Amino acid sequence: MRILIASDHAGFELKALLAGHAREAGHDVLDLGTATPESVDYPDFAHLLARRLTAGGGDFGVLICGTGIGMSITANRHPAVRAALCHDAFTAEFARRHNDANIICMGGRTTGPGVAIQMLDIFLATPFEGGRHQRRVDKVELKPGPGVRGPGSGDDTARSAVPPNEDKERES
Repeated sequence: MRILIASDHAGFELKALLAGHAREAGHDVLDLGTATPESVDYPDFAHLLARRLTAGGGDFGVLICGTGIGMSITANRHPAVRAALCHDAFTAEFARRHNDANIICMGGRTTGPGVAIQMLDIFLATPFEGGRHQRRVDKVELKPGPGVRGPGSGDDTARSAVPPNEDKERES
């Protein structure tokens, strides 16, 4: 599997650890920087990785900044990117299983090395379940399809957040 990995200065040490771990596990790892712990701007690296990933340059991406928040916000600006900020094994698993995330984001200042390695392993090993989750991912991507309603589907009506039976009760 080809893994793209990038960080800013706050994620530099964790990036080195995860890149080494992924290589030891047999993955082809492309480190997109930063190359030193000197201060840099996280958006530069998030944009670079997101562009490379969506152009077919890798199977999955790993982005690390101080908290992971900036990287996830920036990467998610790119079409077809589903960057998930994860904090533990559960969020890493379900980012893949239910959301088909293709980039895992984490915080170099908030995530310990053991948890980070565990999250990466789980993220890379977990398949997307598809099924009802595919419909939801299609809505995120604004892809029209069966059961997809709302913006991007040609149907400007969104599903009600209120279950149908509750609508009837309110009318009474």
